[in-house]
Amino acid sequence: MHCFSFDIETVPDTDFGRQNLGLDGLPDEDVATAMTFKRLQATGSDFLPLHQHRVVAISVALRSGDSFKVWTLGDEDSSEAEIITRFFDGIERYTPDLVSWNGSGFDLPVLHYRAMRHGVQAPRYWETGDSDRDFKWNNYLSRYHWRHLDLMDVLSGFQPRARAKLDEVATLLGFPGKLGMSGDKVWDKFKAGAIGEIRDYCETDVLNTFLVYLRFEHMRGNLDDKSLEKEYELVRSTLKAAGKPHLDEFLGAWGG
Repeated sequence: MHCFSFDIETVPDTDFGRQNLGLDGLPDEDVATAMTFKRLQATGSDFLPLHQHRVVAISVALRSGDSFKVWTLGDEDSSEAEIITRFFDGIERYTPDLVSWNGSGFDLPVLHYRAMRHGVQAPRYWETGDSDRDFKWNNYLSRYHWRHLDLMDVLSGFQPRARAKLDEVATLLGFPGKLGMSGDKVWDKFKAGAIGEIRDYCETDVLNTFLVYLRFEHMRGNLDDKSLEKEYELVRSTLKAAGKPHLDEFLGAWGG
């Protein structure tokens, strides 16, 4: 098994909003309020278009060889450009299989826009077979290929009416799900300077995604009962060894 499960957290791109709405001189909080209000008026929802999001965290759970690791790219002071560059550099270097929850509908499109915004190159990610024939029938971009597995998309049978929230599916399967934090609280945490809490939350989301992935692999027959338990134990032992409060909390909620 070799997979790279990932998740991103975002806040409103107030630089864009300030320029787009002609709000020079207004503080970020007021600009974000104007952006969401305009969106609400236009659509009935205050969820911003994907190109108006700014990435503040990318977390990864990497299963490779005999090891498992979960971490957040860069550090608390890293710029958006740096963490996005690190994400695509990892793909460039290792060509991993990507695993996400709604990555096709949210995470990757956001990363596309932001990578262009910062001039980040990612030729391996955008490969579709012109330079590597192996990518013609299995690449990161096709919805029905497996080099990127969007669990939400696949488990719903690609039907919007059958989609489910990661938190609810994780809970259904006996995993911790959300632990008091959710995506709609990220902006408030960001304004308060609590980037560390955002990064920790992103890591627990990516852990839920990876654990759901293990159950999916078991359902597909790629893991038998014994192998599944072995994978669980590897995750548990990794979290125990990390000695980090948010991972200890996740482990306790999991019954570990």
